[in-house]
Amino acid sequence: MPAIHLVIKGKVQGVYFRASAMKKARILSITGWVKNMDDGAVEIIANGDAEALEQLKDWCYTGPPASVVHEIKITDIGEQSFSSFIIKR
Repeated sequence: MPAIHLVIKGKVQGVYFRASAMKKARILSITGWVKNMDDGAVEIIANGDAEALEQLKDWCYTGPPASVVHEIKITDIGEQSFSSFIIKR
């Protein structure tokens, strides 16, 4: 299945973005991971069917209620394989 790399910038740390992204990914049967970056952004690697990945991308533009997303960089990264979706520390 295809995979994408997302870097979400804005007010995305300290607003439950990672936990909310994990919940959304699991609902969509997406595997991969999410983590905070040192520069204040959130990084996601997501693997799943194309429609589910589109839904996750759409969700990331809004995120959880307290977040404010300014920019998202999305890169297709080819085939990846993960057993679940986790929060990386």
